[in-house]
Amino acid sequence: MNVYSLTDIGLQRDENQDTVWSEQISDTACVAVLCDGMGGEQAGGLASQIAVDVISKRIKESYNEMMNRNSVRNLLITAVSAANAIVYEKAQTEFDRGVVMGTTCVAAIVASGCAYIVNVGDSRAYHLFVSGEDECIRQVTKDHSHVQDLVDRGEITEEEARVHPKRNKITRAIGAERDVTPDYFELDMNEGDMLLLCSDGLSSYGDDLDILDICFDTAPEDCVKALIDYANDNGGHDNVSVALVIA
Repeated sequence: MNVYSLTDIGLQRDENQDTVWSEQISDTACVAVLCDGMGGEQAGGLASQIAVDVISKRIKESYNEMMNRNSVRNLLITAVSAANAIVYEKAQTEFDRGVVMGTTCVAAIVASGCAYIVNVGDSRAYHLFVSGEDECIRQVTKDHSHVQDLVDRGEITEEEARVHPKRNKITRAIGAERDVTPDYFELDMNEGDMLLLCSDGLSSYGDDLDILDICFDTAPEDCVKALIDYANDNGGHDNVSVALVIA
């Protein structure tokens, strides 16, 4: 099992408000945490850094290979809750009233053939795998966003959502409210499967099938750089961060 991660400011931003961390924490477990901050006066970058620091510290201190599935789930959810409390408190005490401070988050522990995933906001997790002779990509997480709500209500199509003027408006974030509830997912990972975490700097400006081709056609150690180059070749409109776990 291997894990790789990388972040880049992109071509059109003055500050990188993304933060990403990944590590192999045992012989059978890899972890990745990716956050995309929001807010002016450097608040977004601070929010994403705090969230990654808190979540990664909790996981490294508490995870062990004897945990059952429910224990891993609780670890991830409580880590996100702890990050939310700290970011929320920081926003209330250190920034002017009205300053937005928050961050998306997608985090995963991949261990012993299973991926445990949490997300808040519109940073995503994708499962890449081979089925028969076909290479496949499947979005695991569901965006907490205004356009996703419109899609769910049948008011716009998925294609219209990709170019909607409010496609970057999220409806849930770490630090935005006193409490936050992350979504939680589990999936089986076979040998050679990949779990890709990314900020919307990749998913909003790229095509899933292009991402699929890059991941399967590029050497594992070069894949995260290739995905960032792809986002920048498409305009580099946003900060872009990726983490890739290969089972």
